[in-house]
Amino acid sequence: MSSNETPRGPVDSSRIPRYAGPATFARLPRLDEVGRADVAVVGVPFDSGVSYRPGARFGGNAIREASRLLRPYNPAQDASPFALAQVADGGDIAVNPFNINEAVETVEAAADELLGTGARLMTLGGDHTIALPLLRSVAKKHGPVALLHFDAHLDTWDTYFGAEYTHGTPFRRAVEEGILDTEALSHVGIRGPLYGKQDLTDDEKMGFGIVTSSDVYRRGADEVADQLRQRIGDRPLYISIDIDCLDPAHAPGTGTPEAGGMTSRELLEILRGLASCNLVSADVVEVAPAYDHAEITSVAASHTAYELTTIMSRQIAAARKDSEAK
Repeated sequence: MSSNETPRGPVDSSRIPRYAGPATFARLPRLDEVGRADVAVVGVPFDSGVSYRPGARFGGNAIREASRLLRPYNPAQDASPFALAQVADGGDIAVNPFNINEAVETVEAAADELLGTGARLMTLGGDHTIALPLLRSVAKKHGPVALLHFDAHLDTWDTYFGAEYTHGTPFRRAVEEGILDTEALSHVGIRGPLYGKQDLTDDEKMGFGIVTSSDVYRRGADEVADQLRQRIGDRPLYISIDIDCLDPAHAPGTGTPEAGGMTSRELLEILRGLASCNLVSADVVEVAPAYDHAEITSVAASHTAYELTTIMSRQIAAARKDSEAK
């Protein structure tokens, strides 16, 4: 799409009530309605990798429903993301709920196809298992990527019940496979009990830095965002957000809640502070609406995806403008 083409945006909510019509993300057009997208929002209804409460397979559609209230101008980033780039809802990647290995392969193949069109991905999970195939696909395009992982948990454990692919193991597998830039890895929001101190030792050996939820509380969102920007530099960046990085007061609808988490305001402010980073794709996972109240979790997740989409749209528009100026 050139700068002369106008992206197709959301349904006009001043003419058609927000609660009417299909629940695409932010009421955007479907991918098949626009042909191609700069940012494709896709769901992965999969939760066969969870170790505690199931239900994240319904997260993507819950986020879409909550996103009906999103509006086209983002004042926090002074941008209209859906006017800067074509953002479209690519529907769901249908995966086998009974075979984790096959599901991982299906997600990777679908991501390969979408990234091959030139789109960046904003993926709505599903459980955190899906981050591994998404990272594999992104790394095929960009090489090893920097990773910011927002979560209550490390997700760098080795196996659960002998299974290598679960929602607690994706980033150990990603390090082992060489698809992450180990000079630029950070967890944000970590808290709660661990199996042992060795968990932290192993995680450090893989190259991860840790910003705990207490660090965010004591140091503030701006300082944390600055630290993360310095660690990332200009590397291609993937952001993976487990909604349980938020305190259960802000995200009760998730499978493994931990007390003492970040507020939704802190998460959004940190993300806004990363607007200058080279964000190539992202995911928001582990929304389990069966445990939610008044869509608290889904609303937080929809706004999180909106901020990430805005960052990508701004960067796409800036790159296009620079290219056309040459």
